[in-house]
Amino acid sequence: MKVLVAIKRVIDANVKVRVKADESGVETANVKMAMNPFCENAVEEAVRLKEKGIASDVIAVSIGPQQCQETVRSALAMGADRGILVLTDAEVQPLAVAKMLKAIVEKESPGLVLVGKQAIDDDNNQTGQMLAGLLGWAQGTFASKIELADDGRLSVTQEIDGGVRTVSLRMPAVVTADLRLNQPRYASLPNIMKAKKKPLDEREAAALGVDITPKIKVIRTAEPPTRKAGIKVTTAIELVDKLRTEAGVLQ
Repeated sequence: MKVLVAIKRVIDANVKVRVKADESGVETANVKMAMNPFCENAVEEAVRLKEKGIASDVIAVSIGPQQCQETVRSALAMGADRGILVLTDAEVQPLAVAKMLKAIVEKESPGLVLVGKQAIDDDNNQTGQMLAGLLGWAQGTFASKIELADDGRLSVTQEIDGGVRTVSLRMPAVVTADLRLNQPRYASLPNIMKAKKKPLDEREAAALGVDITPKIKVIRTAEPPTRKAGIKVTTAIELVDKLRTEAGVLQ
């Protein structure tokens, strides 16, 4: 079974994000970038499926500028077999990403598509669901455990508000990975060197025949309000009074 993994290049999770002076977005110039953490979980799960003999070929796919090649190479160093980079310098929103992934899926014919449940930059949590809808495939979201049953169906444990639930999916399917799915491995130096020789197919976004014109416009990006300093109270009566008169949380 082929497994296709979609990955995204984002600002490194350890970097403090700064809003541009004109409030048109966040600053990305000279900022450390990395693979989206949820996408790392998806890559790790695909590699583990290969190590178990369930997957035969793991394909890492990214959409974005030339710099995304580094992100794909990171996935190859983790254990993916080959990469696909769809080149575009334009802003690509979730629906356009899902449509481009659909075109790649139709060409590659994987039995399973793994994606991160959301990206830490836009936090949309949409691409996996949209892709499943476009393909007409079963979907398992927020996966914290994935198992292939004897009958060929995929068992996906999901985290929900009330706890967890397990769904059984017929294949092929789209699964979105949660952080609790696994612990992504660190790529060793030998694997990083090997990744440089693994095949990476680059293609232009226009070749997929998908309209990537943004459908949503960001009007303004702003820093969250500065948190006010706390104060000390001397008695419970004073605390209740401030909660009622200043915070407005008591009637």
